[in-house]
Amino acid sequence: MPPPYTGDFERIGGTLRRQMLLQTSVSVAKRALRLDELRFIRSWLEQPLATGAVAPSSKALARTMAGYVDCRIDGPVVELGSGTGAVTEALVEHGVEVSRLVLIEFNPEFCRLLRARYPEAVVMQGDAYALQRLLRDFAPAAAVVSGLPLMTKPFRLRNKLIADALDLMVPGAPFIQFTYAMVGSPITKPPPGVVAEVSRPIWMNLPPARVWVYRRG
Repeated sequence: MPPPYTGDFERIGGTLRRQMLLQTSVSVAKRALRLDELRFIRSWLEQPLATGAVAPSSKALARTMAGYVDCRIDGPVVELGSGTGAVTEALVEHGVEVSRLVLIEFNPEFCRLLRARYPEAVVMQGDAYALQRLLRDFAPAAAVVSGLPLMTKPFRLRNKLIADALDLMVPGAPFIQFTYAMVGSPITKPPPGVVAEVSRPIWMNLPPARVWVYRRG
């Protein structure tokens, strides 16, 4: 009886190793997602108005927000309220280099997590509503992507945040904001010279959301 062809064993072994690596990667990703959800729930229970959501943004919402960023515009890409990095991940997948990211997050635990996941990014622990002070060394920005629970704040503060952000950005660059409100803009009206657009409802999110984009010409 001829000896078995070793190439068959190598090929089968290689296939099994790839399947095991894939299963391991999927398992690790699922565990990370569950941990992120638990972190969000705990943060929401402790500070519901500051966190604003009981779960990270869905991939559908995160990809929609990231899709408004033009990677060809020079300058940093700023994310407000990065949380556990759901939108950050979508920005990187969209083509934004990690070294261009400036992540502003109020929660110290989330900041530690972001620094571990994105060591090349700038991670700042602070209040995103103090934007003029936080971004003075990073302007002009190519985009500002906001995961802040804007609807929990007074209109005056919402309007100021967007006006401050637009002042620190390249002309025509987008300020991108999600909202759970299906009707109406998160701000009373855009500042003079600012145009706004809104996405279709994103039903694959909990709760469903829309994305508003503001630009100054």
